[in-house]
Amino acid sequence: MQSPLVMTVGLSRAAQLVFALASGLAVANVYYAQPLIDAIADDAGLNRSVAGAIISATQVGYFFGLLLIVPLGDIINRRRLLLWQTTLLGAALLVPAFVSGSLALLIGFAAVGLLSVIAQTFVAYAADLASEQSRGRTIGTVTTGIILGILLARTVSGALSDLAGWRSVYAVSAIVTFGLIPLLVRIIPPDARAPAAIGYRSLVLSTLDLFWSNQELRVRATLAFLIFTTITTLWTPMVLPLRASPFSLSHSEVGLFGLVGAVGALGASVAGRVADRGMAERMTGIGLALMLVSWLPIALLEKSIGWLILGVIAIDFALQSVHVSNQSLLYRNGAGARSRLTAAYMLAYSTGCATGSIGSTMVYEAAGWAGVYLTGGVVSVLALAFWRWSSGLGRSQKFEVCP
Repeated sequence: MQSPLVMTVGLSRAAQLVFALASGLAVANVYYAQPLIDAIADDAGLNRSVAGAIISATQVGYFFGLLLIVPLGDIINRRRLLLWQTTLLGAALLVPAFVSGSLALLIGFAAVGLLSVIAQTFVAYAADLASEQSRGRTIGTVTTGIILGILLARTVSGALSDLAGWRSVYAVSAIVTFGLIPLLVRIIPPDARAPAAIGYRSLVLSTLDLFWSNQELRVRATLAFLIFTTITTLWTPMVLPLRASPFSLSHSEVGLFGLVGAVGALGASVAGRVADRGMAERMTGIGLALMLVSWLPIALLEKSIGWLILGVIAIDFALQSVHVSNQSLLYRNGAGARSRLTAAYMLAYSTGCATGSIGSTMVYEAAGWAGVYLTGGVVSVLALAFWRWSSGLGRSQKFEVCP
């Protein structure tokens, strides 16, 4: 029986919002730890200089989830895949909520990351269900949910940590995840496709092969790596100067920066609409230029926290503009392989996040906030320069993908 929220052509607005909600709640689990680095590191007995390993464990899990789980959407029933992933994610969240020991915690965070890739399965399914005329807006809506999940995760985790300890964050998330299952059972539409005739090993290899066979993907993936390296270079160590003197903010107050960054999530919706008008490439350039400029107010944190707020709004708006434009360009073609396209593209995203998380904490330890904003600025320059160079390559409009 067809879901009442799925139209004959395209995906209804209500269904898009449910996809966005589920995606945001899932991906938030990857980012809850960012404003809690110090509390988790102290509890796990980790040195502050390697506190970024907490977040990196989740990102490593996310990386392997992209490679090993998301491509399954091209060959098996996506409704069943989404429901099973949601159930397993709820179970994985119980590990950081209740288990002690540094090794167990790192494994638990990795498992949470592995299963949180359900957000990308939602994106790929939404892109397939959307009409050609509204695909950009549909991707923008679901991606807005993901962005809000990422940014508001910091606010929620900071508040819950101050109220009941950092473990309460993951206990509450597990409860919410399990509670979401009945809604998804009703809303996720049936997958009417016949199973694809491809084995699992070939599926994973074909996902990796996309990097070699598609120039457009290589360009978009490189941009994804650079922009997400940039954003995690800001967000990962930001808690450290804000928690220290002279600001001495609480975890709740640091988490409020998620609300500030949520304003930038408007970039996803704007970029989706621009993409539907055929101007995604132009939006990419504008977003990359804004990302570079954003580091100027960020550099002035020591003068006033207001400058940081301005920079966070601008850089998040820029990030989402580029991210949604990238996805819109990738999904123009490749029907039947959008889960693999999503996985391949997001592998670059995950690698960038891990790189920024590890590198920025080391940079902050060695050179303070000046080292952070200089590093972010340099990566932003590289991203803009790469886009300028790649725009003259004459890339093909078509994707050639394995069956």
